[in-house]
Amino acid sequence: MNGTLIVTGARGFIGRTVCRYFGSQGFIVCGVGHGDVPVGELEGSGLASWRQGEVDFSNLDSIFAAHGPVAGVVHLAGGASVGVSLRAPLEDFNRTCQTSVQLLDWIRQRSPHTPVLFVSSAAVYGATHNGAIREDAPTLPESPYGTHKLVMESLCRSYAHNFGLRAVILRLFSVYGEGLRKQLPWDTCSSLARSGLARLGGTGREIRDWIHVADAAELIRLALTQASERCPTMNGGTGQRTLVREFAEEIAALWGNGARIEFSGEQRAGDPDSLLADTQRSIGIGFEPKIDLRSGLRRYVDWFRREKP
Repeated sequence: MNGTLIVTGARGFIGRTVCRYFGSQGFIVCGVGHGDVPVGELEGSGLASWRQGEVDFSNLDSIFAAHGPVAGVVHLAGGASVGVSLRAPLEDFNRTCQTSVQLLDWIRQRSPHTPVLFVSSAAVYGATHNGAIREDAPTLPESPYGTHKLVMESLCRSYAHNFGLRAVILRLFSVYGEGLRKQLPWDTCSSLARSGLARLGGTGREIRDWIHVADAAELIRLALTQASERCPTMNGGTGQRTLVREFAEEIAALWGNGARIEFSGEQRAGDPDSLLADTQRSIGIGFEPKIDLRSGLRRYVDWFRREKP
């Protein structure tokens, strides 16, 4: 599979890596979303073209007119934070659900044979699970963010069932890596840079499944080949169980200079105790993570120090 690939949300943290990755694989990558791409950055971004604005018929039609038939779509646009969804739920709904139905109906009308991958989140599972979570586990999201991702999934399945669209849903777990300017890795490094002490929310006993963004991009490529009218669902993780405390303390060890970690001990709103992926389906399509957690965190700390010396 090659040709023209549309990536929505292409200027987000995951989107940037996905564009560079697919560009290196020989795809003509066309991005749409918010954010500017200076002319000097376009060449190294993996993008052949960029449309700044909403995921709507106008921008999608302009890509189609300029680059012809679309070989695939990776849909990354949408809400990206539990915290933001709690502060502005309507905005999060529009970013996740409205953009998704616009894309689905564009594919239905303009390019019905194009496979599309919808990037969802492990947040759809909620806070009631222990151990590795299978894709058929109950979905009881704790936040508007997770609820809106679940609505997006339902829209995707509806269009696949009713109109024969070829789709696949990938529920990513905790994605980290160079370029991430929020969440636990960024907050920890920012605090250590200021004072050598990172005071973090939560208990530190929360369980997460961390996947490096470069591995996530490879999994997205593999998962896109599974798109069909059945609209299968797949977890995007490594299956490796890591406590949040272990993750943060690994950053502190890599930081050096006596860096220390403390936790508030108070559970954060919308924050599940355990999110660990059952990865049998991704293993079944040939996915194998290449970047172990320590190596990935070393790369992140080095990147952060270059960005914020």
